[in-house]
Amino acid sequence: MSSPDRYGTDVLATDWRAPKRGRAVEAPAEIGAVVEEVTTDWVGEIVAVDRDLHTLTLEDRRGKRRTFPLGPGFLLEGKPVILAAPARTGAPAKPTRTASGSVAVHGAQARVARASRIFVEGRHDAELVEKVWGDDLRIEGVVVEFLGGVDDLAEHLRDFRPGPERKVGVLVDHLVPGSKESRIAQGIAKSPVGKHVLIVGHPFIDIWAAVKPERLGLQRWPDVPRSIEWKKGVCQQLGWPHRDQADTARAWQHILSRVSSYQDLDPALLGRVEELIDFVAS
Repeated sequence: MSSPDRYGTDVLATDWRAPKRGRAVEAPAEIGAVVEEVTTDWVGEIVAVDRDLHTLTLEDRRGKRRTFPLGPGFLLEGKPVILAAPARTGAPAKPTRTASGSVAVHGAQARVARASRIFVEGRHDAELVEKVWGDDLRIEGVVVEFLGGVDDLAEHLRDFRPGPERKVGVLVDHLVPGSKESRIAQGIAKSPVGKHVLIVGHPFIDIWAAVKPERLGLQRWPDVPRSIEWKKGVCQQLGWPHRDQADTARAWQHILSRVSSYQDLDPALLGRVEELIDFVAS
């Protein structure tokens, strides 16, 4: 008869170093899966995977988003996983909505351009409008033209000659009461071509601030003293290179890369752009 083991089983006979939840295994970062990032306890649905940057974006139940690097450090259904970009399997499904939220019309030819136009002040502003509303504008046949500054608007309108079939919508930076921009807009509205021109503006000091800060992992955009150019001040406070125009351009491309749809933008901009599209397309 064998005597009972007074000391239990041999702890070295098993993998005593294994974590309580088990060892991490590789798993694809599938859109729609809910995971937890263990170092921050951030729980959210995977809404985007960037193969080039090797990152994924999680959206929590409040609609807030954060971006994390792919790899270890996640829990899926309570078990540790090493997330990787999912394998490409054939052609991706066609989206049912455009970036602006409109119903996508697949296979439709771009409409012949209308005589009407939308002028957008600022190169970055024009790029953002194209990224989010480009599909809608092509369906409507509306061309967006870059406007270097609102000071040049009257001259542009004289050359363009607005009329009932040649309407002009204008998106202006930081259009607030009492500003130079608002005085120019009021003067044009009272002019003979005013009824064929709609000038709207957003309240942001720069179009960068129309992008929701949480899309870049920020709680809010930095406060920049008036003595410092806003873009440069933002880059400086965020620790981004800010020596010259090339640095600013790279910063904007980084910000723009975080925009995939209207949901990434402040509603104060959305309504203004939709208003312009409706005006010139009517």
